[in-house]
Amino acid sequence: MTKKVFVAPSLLSANFANFESDVKKVEKVADYIHLDVMDGHFVPNLTFGVEMGRALKRITKVKLDSHLMVERPEDFVDDFCEFSEMVTVHYESTYHLHRLIQRIKERETKAFVALNPHTPVECLKEVLVDVDGVLIMSVNPGFGGQKFIPNALNKIKELDEYRKKRGLTFQIEVDGGINEETYLLTLKAGADILVAGSYIFNSENPARAVEKLKDFPS
Repeated sequence: MTKKVFVAPSLLSANFANFESDVKKVEKVADYIHLDVMDGHFVPNLTFGVEMGRALKRITKVKLDSHLMVERPEDFVDDFCEFSEMVTVHYESTYHLHRLIQRIKERETKAFVALNPHTPVECLKEVLVDVDGVLIMSVNPGFGGQKFIPNALNKIKELDEYRKKRGLTFQIEVDGGINEETYLLTLKAGADILVAGSYIFNSENPARAVEKLKDFPS
């Protein structure tokens, strides 16, 4: 049976002067549009805010995957839940993770939790029964075009084994350094959703690049 692969093109690598054009290039094949929200504090970069997400919702029907790389995500989740099908918060950015997960889910939005490269999977064991997904950062968050960190594969495998043993259904998403060389490694390790920016939007045919990432041999 062929594995179902979901792909979320990241706008961090799109043309900032014409997002609509780049979204149109991938919207027929993308499962989500990944919005990297950075505040210049939690990560050393400043990108998109709520109004960008609302603008995207007006120009595309593709589901929005809002990844909040911000301090005090509690101050932002309500707004992003208005237009996002899934909202991701970082384990490292809040003292009240369980409460935040419940708050997102109460707004009928999928709640994902992200782990930075240095954070072990063990930290999430108490909330894995509650989340809709876990995002494994396979680069240090903040910038696109970085090289894939191999240890991310071990974390994906650990999560996949954990959910199988306990009959859980959360998805595993991977973000960072995804390309035609690394995507198969992450899928074989157990990933379900691939976030890719540079590989997709720097290619001559972004739609074909998305389709390539969905090509997982049975």
